[in-house]
Amino acid sequence: MESSLPDLEAILLVGGQGTRLRPLTLGTPKPLLPTAGVPFLAHQLARARSFGVRRIVFATSYKAAMFEPVFGDGSAFGLSLEYMTEETPLGTGGAIRNAAQALGSDPDAPVLILNGDILSGHDIGDQVRAHVARRAAVTLHLTEVDDPTRFGCVPTDGDGRVTAFLEKTPNPVTNRINAGCYVFTRSVIDSIPAGEVVSVERQTFPGLIESGELVLGYADRTYWLDVGTPAALVQGSRDLVLGRLASPALPGPTGEFLALPGSLVSPEAKVLGGTVVGAGARVAAGATVTGSILLDGSEVGAGATVTDSVLGEGARVEPGAVVRDALIGDRAVVGPGNELQAGIRVWPDIELPECAVRYSSDV
Repeated sequence: MESSLPDLEAILLVGGQGTRLRPLTLGTPKPLLPTAGVPFLAHQLARARSFGVRRIVFATSYKAAMFEPVFGDGSAFGLSLEYMTEETPLGTGGAIRNAAQALGSDPDAPVLILNGDILSGHDIGDQVRAHVARRAAVTLHLTEVDDPTRFGCVPTDGDGRVTAFLEKTPNPVTNRINAGCYVFTRSVIDSIPAGEVVSVERQTFPGLIESGELVLGYADRTYWLDVGTPAALVQGSRDLVLGRLASPALPGPTGEFLALPGSLVSPEAKVLGGTVVGAGARVAAGATVTGSILLDGSEVGAGATVTDSVLGEGARVEPGAVVRDALIGDRAVVGPGNELQAGIRVWPDIELPECAVRYSSDV
């Protein structure tokens, strides 16, 4: 959906280490993990472009040098990309302030802030227009969740003004939470102390509210997902492939599975539930793969079952093995007869011989 947002600039926060997604993030930053056939950030970049964003500054920290080789100058997305790196982690506010050095917008201009962990279906253009119309200092995208205790709880008054920012409170007063997409007035970004560790959630937003500045809530109930956990990463990829969230970056039609060039799926295998079969990956006859991510060069043997899991590059699940809700690291091998369930993670280059594991774990 193209929107008239002339000269809108954005900052994309991609500095996190992705510890909850290890071992997948041992060598790859979380925002670059393959999701529905492309690096996760490709979906955010393509969607931002569809709303009229033309220039994005990456706020990088962890494995910062890996981003530019993947996305270059942004021309493949119709964007202009810049890269700003924190030598030491500066928190969300410090990262925004550091990246703002590469912005060219005027003090009164809106600046979009995107979080590299989030898949969202909300109307970015409408959020920006609401910000400009109300002359807000900051406008926060808010969404509703069943369990708000895990997120920043954000109550608002009848006019949409944010009245408090309660970061991960055990007794939330509302199920509306901070959804991680902000519109800042440029001058407000410039007021964040430079070179210091600053949290927008714990310092900037509460400080603006206390001083009487207009912090506006933009609330909706569209698709929203924080992909910071293995289960959420798999869910996000699955939802994109199934078409539950539209993405201009999806490298093929929506459907039960997405097979990338060079992959081989036996006609006698069952592959469904939004599975991605990466380049060079193979699924043998009699295997069943449901709602999973098979990265490049991975293999699922005859009669094996893989459900809601991620197989790293070159990983193998041997014939008859069962893998459910698991992360299998690059080049790891799950031998025949194994059963891995409920959060098991297998580190790269590990081989589990036949019948080595037959239990569930919460790790």
